[in-house]
Amino acid sequence: MISSLRIAARNMDLKGDLQRLGLTFAIALITGWTFLQLGMPAPFLIGSLFGVWVFGRLFKTVRYYLGVARWFHVPVILGLGVLIGANFTSEVFTQLSQWSLTVSVMIGITILVSTIGYLFLRRVHNFEPVLAFLCCIPGGQAEALALARDTVEKDYVIALFHLVRVVFVFVSTPLLLAFVQGATAVNASNLALESMPSIFDLGVSKSALFIAIAIFGYVGAKLARIPMAHLLGPMGLSTLFHAMGWVELPRVQEFVLLAQLAIGGAVGARLSRVPFGEVIGYLKIASVNTVMILTTYFMMAMTIAHFSGTGFMHMWMAFVPGGLYEVTLLALIFGFDVAFVAFHHTVRVMMIFLSMPALVSRLRR
Repeated sequence: MISSLRIAARNMDLKGDLQRLGLTFAIALITGWTFLQLGMPAPFLIGSLFGVWVFGRLFKTVRYYLGVARWFHVPVILGLGVLIGANFTSEVFTQLSQWSLTVSVMIGITILVSTIGYLFLRRVHNFEPVLAFLCCIPGGQAEALALARDTVEKDYVIALFHLVRVVFVFVSTPLLLAFVQGATAVNASNLALESMPSIFDLGVSKSALFIAIAIFGYVGAKLARIPMAHLLGPMGLSTLFHAMGWVELPRVQEFVLLAQLAIGGAVGARLSRVPFGEVIGYLKIASVNTVMILTTYFMMAMTIAHFSGTGFMHMWMAFVPGGLYEVTLLALIFGFDVAFVAFHHTVRVMMIFLSMPALVSRLRR
C-alpha cells in the first residue's frame, strides 16, 4: 500500500514537473524569438529570463506553475561542461608563450576586480560571502548560476548582476569600436547561433561521444569527490580529449539554445516570486559594481596598450569581461586578431570555472 502511494506521488511530481517545463519553455521560446527579431544580444538567455519573470509577475495565479526541475537542469549542465572544454584545443595551448605577458596581466586584473567587487558588496552592502563572490566575478554567467542554485537562496540576485554586466559590455563595446556599426555586430552575434551545426549534422558517433564524455566525466568527478561534479567533471574530461586532439566536438545549435532556455527560464521563474521593489534595489547595486569592473579593465587596457604599442581597441577586446563567443565574434567583424581575443577570454573564463567551486566551498565554511 505504501509503495503504491509512493509511486503515485512520484507520478504526480513528474506530471507537475513536465507541466512547469512546458509552460516555462513556451514563454521562454516566444520571448527569446522576439528578442532575436529585435536584435538583442544573447536573445534566448536574456529573453527567457525576462519573459518568464514578467509573465510570472503579471499573472499571479500561474507564478508557481513556472520552473525547471533539477532532474532536467543537471543534464543541461553536464552538456554545458562538455562544450566549455571543447574550447581548449591543442592549437590554443601552443600560442600561450606568445601572449604570456598580456595573459598574466589579464589574470592579475581579474583577481583585482573580483577582490574589489567582493569587498564592495560585503562591507558596503553586507552581502553574505558566497552571494558576494558569485555576484562580483567578471564572467562565467551560466556556471555561476548553476553553482548558485545549490549554494544560495537568492540566485536571482547573481543572475541580475551578471545580466547587468553583459548588457553594459554589449552596449559600450560596439560604441567604442564604431558607433554606426554597433547594431551590425549584435546582429552578427545572433546569426552565429543560427549558423552553428545542428544535432542532426553530428552523426551517431559524435552524438554518442558527447553523451559519453558528459556521463563519464560526471561519474569520475563524483568518485574523486570534486566539487560541482556535474560541471567540472565533463568540462575536465572534454578539455583533456580536445587538448590531446582525440576528439573535436562543435557547439551544437539545439543544445546551446536549450541551455539558454533552461538557465534563463529557471532564474526567471524564481525571480517572478520576488517583490519588484527588492529587484530594483539590487539592480542599482549591480550597476555600480559593473561600472567599477569595466573601469578597472578599461584603465589596464589603456596602460598595456600604451607601453606595448598595441592598439587600445585590440587590447580592450581581449580584456573586456563579456561573453566569450559574442566578444570573439565582435573581434572578427571589426578585423582584430580573433585568436588573440578568444585565447584571453578562454583563459579568464576557465580560471573562473576552475577556482569558483573551491572558493565557494571555502567561503561557505
